[in-house]
Amino acid sequence: MSSLADYKTETTYKAKVILSIRVSPSKSEEVREIILEVEDPTFECKVNQSFGVLVEKEGDFGQKYHHRLYSVSDIPVRVNGKTRITLLVKRCNYVDAFNGEQYKGVSSNFLCSRKVLDEVIITGPFDLAFQLPKDKSANMILIGMGTGIAPFRAFVKHIYENVKDWKGAVRLFYGAKSGLEMLYMNEQNDDLTQYYDQATFKAFQAVTSHGQWSDTITLDATIESKAEEVLKLLNQNNTYIYVAGHEKIKENLDKAFAKILGSEEAWLVRKAELIAGQKWAEVIY
Repeated sequence: MSSLADYKTETTYKAKVILSIRVSPSKSEEVREIILEVEDPTFECKVNQSFGVLVEKEGDFGQKYHHRLYSVSDIPVRVNGKTRITLLVKRCNYVDAFNGEQYKGVSSNFLCSRKVLDEVIITGPFDLAFQLPKDKSANMILIGMGTGIAPFRAFVKHIYENVKDWKGAVRLFYGAKSGLEMLYMNEQNDDLTQYYDQATFKAFQAVTSHGQWSDTITLDATIESKAEEVLKLLNQNNTYIYVAGHEKIKENLDKAFAKILGSEEAWLVRKAELIAGQKWAEVIY
């Protein structure tokens, strides 16, 4: 897995905010959908790519930049020769494990506070771990928590609006704190639900009772509740599994898949096969 230091930041582009709307309820954690328009007409970005955001940050040794990657959450479009990219951002705060003080997430607070026409400096684009299989009969199990829905929303839209005639099964497992916070699948923003009539697409929602975006317990239970269907897909050689979300999701998913396959050993063998065949990919934060 690459670290942020592996991504080149020498080439940058200026972008301006053309839309910033809140897509989470007012009494919950703030999640915004932001659309950026890149001024340089040579900049292009695709569904299976991410881009970086550079934020000036005062460091101990003078002016520094904070670099954070974001997946596109919608199909990038060209308007008047300029690329528009959409991202999902949750305004984050964290507590320092050493001194117990609370700090604001640099990039998330910067982006969530931007107004229309404000400037943002971006890098990239960079290829995501998620690549759309060339075989239209390939199956995909997509698993996301919280804003981890972003790359999969773009993926699903691309499959059914651009690629079309997809024959493989697409199964989206998505976890959130409540029905309203099921981003892109609630009364405020429900564009993912329009694909429910597709013969190959199913989405399974998991609402946690623990009140944390990183809580994966309910999501794992939802996957296990579809054990027969998941097992059928795992037994096929053309199945891909893509995971996005908090790092806690990895351990719990291993337990869920081990239970479905009957043992930890059986899952470790199958997962190794998926990784070796480049059919397992993850974006973890």
